[in-house]
Amino acid sequence: MTTEAAYTDRYGLPLTTNSQTAMAHYAEGLDLALSQNFGAEEAFDRAAEADDGFALAYAGRAFMEFIRIAVPEAKASAEKAVKLSPGLTRRERGHVDVVSKFVNGQNHAATAAAQEHIKEFPLDSMLLRLTQRLYIQGCVGAGIADYPPRFYQLMTEAAPAYGDDWAFMGQYAWANHEVGKMAEGLSLAERSLALHPANAVAAHSVAHVFYELSQNDEGSAFLGGWLDDYDRRSSYRVHLSWHQALFELALGRYNQALTWYEQDIRPSVQEKKYAALADSASLVWRMRIYGDTAPQAPWSELVELAAPAAARPGPSFRAAHAALAFTAAGDDESYGKLVDGLQAMADSGDACALEATLPLIKGIGAFGRGDYAEAVQLMEPVYPQLTRVGGSHAQRLVFEDTLLEAYLRAEEFDKATAMLQERLARRDSPRERFWLARAQLGQGNQTQAQDNLTQVKQTWPQADTHTPEYSRLQGLAAT
Repeated sequence: MTTEAAYTDRYGLPLTTNSQTAMAHYAEGLDLALSQNFGAEEAFDRAAEADDGFALAYAGRAFMEFIRIAVPEAKASAEKAVKLSPGLTRRERGHVDVVSKFVNGQNHAATAAAQEHIKEFPLDSMLLRLTQRLYIQGCVGAGIADYPPRFYQLMTEAAPAYGDDWAFMGQYAWANHEVGKMAEGLSLAERSLALHPANAVAAHSVAHVFYELSQNDEGSAFLGGWLDDYDRRSSYRVHLSWHQALFELALGRYNQALTWYEQDIRPSVQEKKYAALADSASLVWRMRIYGDTAPQAPWSELVELAAPAAARPGPSFRAAHAALAFTAAGDDESYGKLVDGLQAMADSGDACALEATLPLIKGIGAFGRGDYAEAVQLMEPVYPQLTRVGGSHAQRLVFEDTLLEAYLRAEEFDKATAMLQERLARRDSPRERFWLARAQLGQGNQTQAQDNLTQVKQTWPQADTHTPEYSRLQGLAAT
């Protein structure tokens, strides 16, 4: 028997609760969750305290607990929501079902159920956010190898229902820039911020667009200023600080990038939150392969955070970043356990592990050992299918950069040049021109190389000059 819901959320969807207080706390939690601000989980807690029978409050809490990798707590909250499902509206029952499947690791079933649910109830905004999480996990999430266009299609079909809703526009911005629609993504994100300046999802998309277009000065100025007012308790601050560090690194400002790592990203300052693994590992790896630079922070922090991936290999995105951490730290034992676990998955028929994750992490290990020809051999076939590993394009670039650097060190200069010309057609950055000059020198194209080296020095005026990378630039330019 279904009861009549007494309240609705701000999208007009019924909420089965008889408590105005619970409804108000749920509405607060929903806005905080959709804007990636601190306090969403606490607001859902208060909603459940005000009405112990409020199923969607428990579903909201389950989602937030799962995002911070509190898996047992998330499963318990989802179970409570499921038990309260009889008597809910059909929309609410579907919402609870999708959340339950998601937190219990039924990723493919959750994706299918969410897609059907959103077709009927496009204004169920929390499930749009959940579906994005499933898509960006690559093959272990939605099970879709090339997910960006599929997610873009999903969001485009939902768009007419939302109009100029700040939360939707912030998320739709991400869907746009991930399929190369940079102008559209930036416009949506800026419109969202105009309506809700604290929307971290929209700020995130602005950062993405500036980074993808190599507008690093603009990106650094925008995001650095925006972060001044962003709650340091928010777990999303780790990722946005990582974006800021990427801007600094793209500008050649290693010292500033290291400062962001030390103050906002490294595991110990983030209470060893899982979110710090990918951001820490990829930033440290970038600094290592770009310019033989690394933070002073102990490697044990990263290894400890990555350890669960070796103990129980699973999601490709986590495994790939754990491989970066173990290799950079020289932890051969943990790296070996990770490889063995993924090999077992591949042997049991896991196509994603066999075709993408395992060769990628083996390539990372080969690069760490200095066997660059083997790294190329292993990573090259993975390059066209990196979306299977998951994450955004900006996150996957660390693996592209590793292959590119392996090409250069293995003296595969023609392949490096082809890859760089493709990238430079999309964005023109000093570091990519520096890489191109290195490839041209290897090919004996001295004049072209010197022209590019001169251009790099002219367009990298803020770079830290006392770094191994800049010293190498000066040395090559002097020849």
